[in-house]
Amino acid sequence: MGSQRYTNASKGMIGLAALVAVSAGLATATGTTDPYSNLPSTLSIDAVIRDFKAKEAVGGHPDFQAFTGGTTVGLVKDTLGSEGKPEMLSLRGRTISTEFRDSAARPINPAMVDTSRGDRVGVLVAGPTTNGFASEASFNQWYRDVAGTNVSKTVPLTLNRIVNTNRYVFDSAVDAPYASRGGFFPIDGELYGNYGSTGHNFHFTTEISTEFEYQRGTGQVFKFTGDDDVWVFIDNKLVIDLGGLHSKKEQYLDLDRLTWLVSGQPYRLKIFHAERRTTQSNFRMETTLRLRAVEAPATTGQYD
Repeated sequence: MGSQRYTNASKGMIGLAALVAVSAGLATATGTTDPYSNLPSTLSIDAVIRDFKAKEAVGGHPDFQAFTGGTTVGLVKDTLGSEGKPEMLSLRGRTISTEFRDSAARPINPAMVDTSRGDRVGVLVAGPTTNGFASEASFNQWYRDVAGTNVSKTVPLTLNRIVNTNRYVFDSAVDAPYASRGGFFPIDGELYGNYGSTGHNFHFTTEISTEFEYQRGTGQVFKFTGDDDVWVFIDNKLVIDLGGLHSKKEQYLDLDRLTWLVSGQPYRLKIFHAERRTTQSNFRMETTLRLRAVEAPATTGQYD
């Protein structure tokens, strides 16, 4: 009887194992098993938002609600300054009239073009006087707290993992609360308040500092899509250059192009963004990097 009970139990276990195996096979066949389920579902980082008044307002800033143009490169230097902030290179830069693209036709930073990889060279033209900065001094206020010129606060941003992939996305078009606001408006009704009758606070900058570990050959990528100015730095070096006032644009980065990175080492990624003019505000990041939060700088709160 004991032997019989063992045999029946064994048959039951074998049957259960077979059922699990069949179920796993069906799940794989139907695409319901997530091969990246071991990864966190979200990544959280902080963004420092600095609010400015439009040029025409009392105490307004000369770079906000002041220019028009297209995607402009060469406005900032290709390395961050000693304070970890972007520094002005040119008041006008050069405008991208034809996109520079990689072999998969994805827009890339013109400075990253390598024709040996199959990249396609685009066209740059002289930057118009209608785009850029009022002065070096005015630009130096964008990412620093300046009493009487800007006020600041920190807001959290959450990147959500796309199911069945190792890609994380923050998208102001679909993520709460931005989707209901119609775009990337993190300080509506706050700080200096909304602009005119638009219903939105339009004139602000965004500064993000985060870290990741580089792993060569694993397909680590970063893509930004949005408006207006965006500069992305890795290890203090400029890797995405979307300066100037422009409609929604994007650039893509394959980190294996960055030959100075050492596999297995941690690196700082910094994003500097500005929303300078009506009527849209778009902000989308997509990456396979496991970004992690670092301590954000202190913010001012509202000045009297």
